[in-house]
Amino acid sequence: LLGQILDHWFESEPLKATLATDAVIGAMASPHTPGSGYVLLHHVMGELEGRRGAWGYVAGGMGALSQAIAHAAAAWGAHIFAEKVRGVWARGAAWDALGEMLSPLLAQAVCQVLLGRDGRAQGVVLQDGTEVRSKVVLSNASPQITFLELTPQVWGARGWQGGGVPWPDCPLHWPLPPQDQLPQDFVQRIRQVDTRSPVTKINVAVDRLPSFLAAPNNRDGQPLPHHQCSIHLNCEGTHLLHEAFTEATHGRPSSRPMIELCIPSALDPGLAPRGCHVVSLFTQYTPSVLAGGQPWDEQARNAYADTVFDCIEAYAPGFKASVIGRDILTPPDLERIFGLPGGNIFHGGMSLDQLYFARPAPSYSGYRSPVPGLYLCGSGAHPGGGVMGAAGRNAARVVLEDFRHL
Repeated sequence: LLGQILDHWFESEPLKATLATDAVIGAMASPHTPGSGYVLLHHVMGELEGRRGAWGYVAGGMGALSQAIAHAAAAWGAHIFAEKVRGVWARGAAWDALGEMLSPLLAQAVCQVLLGRDGRAQGVVLQDGTEVRSKVVLSNASPQITFLELTPQVWGARGWQGGGVPWPDCPLHWPLPPQDQLPQDFVQRIRQVDTRSPVTKINVAVDRLPSFLAAPNNRDGQPLPHHQCSIHLNCEGTHLLHEAFTEATHGRPSSRPMIELCIPSALDPGLAPRGCHVVSLFTQYTPSVLAGGQPWDEQARNAYADTVFDCIEAYAPGFKASVIGRDILTPPDLERIFGLPGGNIFHGGMSLDQLYFARPAPSYSGYRSPVPGLYLCGSGAHPGGGVMGAAGRNAARVVLEDFRHL
């Protein structure tokens, strides 16, 4: 168990609890939940610029990373349609002499994966009815969206039928297939993936740098070393994390939530006007479904955010007075806006029964899907979530190997 590992190596309870936050981050789990130790390993197994276990900020914000990937793809001939993001890539027929490129890259709203008479993926259909043909399709969307919404499953009287296509007026004309496309056991497995999320993300704009009682600001108001790190609050002991988790399992937002506070503008001043800052709050635990079926309406969102701000105020007096704007994203918001199933940042829990050969389903952990020519390359594939690109790189290598035989 995680507690045994931490107890073996450390004595300080606040230090153990702070490390334990990385074992439950993004997971509807307690530090006492079996398997939580792997999530901690997952977060420290990588490296940044040669420093093992280190994390970093993206200059210009996380959107700059997406733009960097887009520019790199475009430099190799990719076409990008970014009116609406849906996270599906289709591989076209434009290749250069150096070998394999992705072209085009589709980020416009995808209506369905286009299947041929032989059941192979042949491209995608956009919401406006445009068909983009390709020999292979790579989906960066979650397994739930990829296979239950975008992939036709059963042939019926009106043609291919999907598992919940979000655009019923999508103009499709499917050829007669030889059989049901997705095995029922596979569909059942995808439906049963644990996507519970405890995360509410709060983005805050402040007119001054938070000053913590433990390390007050200098008179000049300039960022100090701790402002450039992740700051963990309400984690003086692992029992506090467990109590916060227990409240959420009963449908109640934590009364003393776990808070990971980052100030990216302390390192990247261009993110905010002079003297102001952007504060990113990654908080948990908040259940996707509140007790009694209560909705996550504006009142519920603000009540929880006020609880979080009250907690921060106890560590950094004056924080609440410095707030000039906030954006609150509960699990349902994260699902609605970003397509994260259940609001889960990993596209599914990182428990041992949903990792390695079982991600996203047994026999389909190698990025290939039951549909020939359709590949999964996002966080729902091995090795799971995190801004590291491992799933995409691995999937690309599999596609390159398969493409030689097409």
